[in-house]
Amino acid sequence: MEIRENEVYTLKETQALLKVSESTLTRMIKKKLIHAARVGRQYRIVGKEILRIVSPLLEDQVGKLYNKGRRWVHSGLDQSSKTQPEPSRVAPKTVSEVAAEEVGA
Repeated sequence: MEIRENEVYTLKETQALLKVSESTLTRMIKKKLIHAARVGRQYRIVGKEILRIVSPLLEDQVGKLYNKGRRWVHSGLDQSSKTQPEPSRVAPKTVSEVAAEEVGA
């Protein structure tokens, strides 16, 4: 199917052209990866935007954003694992042991 620059496409038509789910397309619009106009409760997308999405330059931009977010998440995980103590290899206490400690204290 040919994408025309000046044609206006609905969400369903764009979804079929890009071969993505409706939720993915909506997420792309909300994250401003695709510029769309709202008409009432529906989105309309100009063909030029669809062509821009499939260009290699935007793909590179999206990849950089993805990797940046991924590094941020992983750096948070790396730091939190350093601050947490190693789990002990001691067997957990039974209820009676905990109760005896509380009575003794």
